[in-house]
Amino acid sequence: MEPAPDSLLKRLSAFLLGGLLFGLFVAATLLLWPWFGGERAPAFETEAARRRVEIRGEVADAQAEALGKLPEQAMEDAGKMLVAAAPAPVKDPRHLVPGSPTALARAEEPSEPVEIPEVPEDAPVDPEVMALGKQQFNLCAACHGVDGQGMPNIGPPLAGSEWVAGPVENLIRIQLRGLTGPITVKGKEYNFPAPMAPQSFQTDEQVAAVLTYVRNSFGNDASPVTPEQVEALRGEAGKPMLTVEDLIPPK
Repeated sequence: MEPAPDSLLKRLSAFLLGGLLFGLFVAATLLLWPWFGGERAPAFETEAARRRVEIRGEVADAQAEALGKLPEQAMEDAGKMLVAAAPAPVKDPRHLVPGSPTALARAEEPSEPVEIPEVPEDAPVDPEVMALGKQQFNLCAACHGVDGQGMPNIGPPLAGSEWVAGPVENLIRIQLRGLTGPITVKGKEYNFPAPMAPQSFQTDEQVAAVLTYVRNSFGNDASPVTPEQVEALRGEAGKPMLTVEDLIPPK
């Protein structure tokens, strides 16, 4: 028996059929690979992912609701907390509100004499204390100038001031209570619209450092101020501002 005659049409048909079958095989492999050949996520991971999406949505809804009523609700909640809060006595004089009944009552209390530790006039000045004082003086420089020469209509000079070189008690009390009214420095009277605000928020170490810096800068040469001296007068904090009449006259 003779074989069937070969033809171009038969070969082309066979090639197309083979290509079609191969394409179907590849497509089926790609579709079924995740189920049979690939790694499938465990069921608990799928559930956890679904729950995370739900929680994210719940949080977003809660935030949107809270932000919508925040101003009004916050004021209401704050008011309830203030009404329910029990009043507590102020233990630190630095926390007294100026003009409050407690502050006014404290101002009427007679000041008892306080002895502060003495420091020799020739006591050495610690460079680290001077460095801290220079840092603290940045606040003072706004009114007294970076060179201690004072600022027009704001603050008197510190350079060569008899008050700076005078009794340490004056400077500490001014730092803790502030100073208002006219003051004469080097023969010139200064009376500024704004008083010097108290700096009682500073620690004993900071007050001592800035006063030591002022007393030993800008041509001044005086004994350092110690934290122990400031601590002895810390009770001055919270009292009304001082005037020149409240201070010890410098020599």
